[in-house]
Amino acid sequence: MQEDVCSERIFNQLYKTWGKPIYNFIFFKCGDDAQANDLVQEAFIKLWQNCAKVQEEKAKSFLYTVANNMFLNEVAHKKVVLKHAQLQPQKINEQSPEYVLEEKQFHKKLQDAIANLTEGQRTAFLLNRIEGKKYSEIAEILEISVKAVEKRMSQALASLRQEIDGI
Repeated sequence: MQEDVCSERIFNQLYKTWGKPIYNFIFFKCGDDAQANDLVQEAFIKLWQNCAKVQEEKAKSFLYTVANNMFLNEVAHKKVVLKHAQLQPQKINEQSPEYVLEEKQFHKKLQDAIANLTEGQRTAFLLNRIEGKKYSEIAEILEISVKAVEKRMSQALASLRQEIDGI
């Protein structure tokens, strides 16, 4: 009785015989060592999963076909990803270059204005506007009264309005 592909001995022999040639075949197509190794491994996994259905004489053809199909599927997937990535910037960047420049300049002005606040004003402002803390929570964190937080916020906002026109 002839052993089939499910036999560990036959399967190992197929791997030793066809692993490197299939790797070369895929590597020449993609030029990526890791991708070629992955596809060879996947092809042999498929062979093992279908070992009862594949005759030993057909194993070579099965391995090449599976590896090639997986490579083509990856290429098709990459094309879809690339096409999607190329469409994204057009959606995002519909603003004029002048608008983008003004936005960058505004952010720079805002960062500078925040940096120019006193430490107490800056801390209260950032806790409130960035972290979303209420005045009572800020007072508890900084161990000051709510009135002191209100005063710091008022001074911070006045300073920011003065430094940045149009806020």
